[in-house]
Amino acid sequence: MERPYVLHLFTPGPRVSPFDVNMAADAGWEVLMPYTGVAADDVASLVQDAIFSRGPKGAARTGLFVGGRDVLLADEMLARARKAMFPPFVVSLCADPSGAYTTSAAMVACTETALGRADGGNLEGREVLLLGGTGPVGRIAAVLCARRGAHAVLGSHRGADAAEAAAAATGERFGVAIDAVSTANAGALRAALAEAEVVMAVAGAGVQVAGEDDLATAKHLRVAVDLNAVPPSGLAGVGASDDGKPLAGTSAVGIGALAVGNIKFKVQHALLARMRESERPVVLGFEEAYALAREVLAGKDH
Repeated sequence: MERPYVLHLFTPGPRVSPFDVNMAADAGWEVLMPYTGVAADDVASLVQDAIFSRGPKGAARTGLFVGGRDVLLADEMLARARKAMFPPFVVSLCADPSGAYTTSAAMVACTETALGRADGGNLEGREVLLLGGTGPVGRIAAVLCARRGAHAVLGSHRGADAAEAAAAATGERFGVAIDAVSTANAGALRAALAEAEVVMAVAGAGVQVAGEDDLATAKHLRVAVDLNAVPPSGLAGVGASDDGKPLAGTSAVGIGALAVGNIKFKVQHALLARMRESERPVVLGFEEAYALAREVLAGKDH
């Protein structure tokens, strides 16, 4: 009898995401084992328990998935998992805390596609403002944008201190420069929008971060992305299903939550399937998710 495909899911929180469990099952993983309350210091022993118990042949049918909500901690846990393994005891790894890696990858890839359609350009040299950007998706999207030559700016309604702390910690962890700005009042928000060529609304569900009058001040705006599918929209005038629709009152096109979510879903499925199907162990994070999102948008099947 062939050994089953076993995926171990690590989370620092009290429960694993049902979304991740369903996605992993649909990608062909047969045994799903959740581990909750996992600290970074726990990772090495858990990983070694997983790899030594199955031997080198069983490694090909074993995977480790890192979830949770803290994107910086997830990166640390992924690094510790890699360090805990050595040939021939090596298994595939994937991280997607709070879905932030795949969501941010899909959002950034959709943005680049829209920029290419609009003026033939990409993110190089663009001013990218992330509203509500101190959360998991905003931080990783900022990293992806910065690595592609954009000037990424995290905006926070809680003020400059919150934005600066998130930008500094994230930039240090991933080796990029990320700026910060307060959007705590209308004046600060509009000053930030006045410079932006791309705006990404990544705040919580049902939170509008920019109204029509605010967006009218964004004279350089080319692409507006809104991840909020719960009314009211995060960016006024951007519908959840919009995918390159002109945004009234601006020179931009809008991309809505469902358009991004469709790509995110395909990317996460592809990552989990790649872990299971790969003949050699793979390590999959937000850069790999971004590359897959670009492939999906280019029309390649996954």
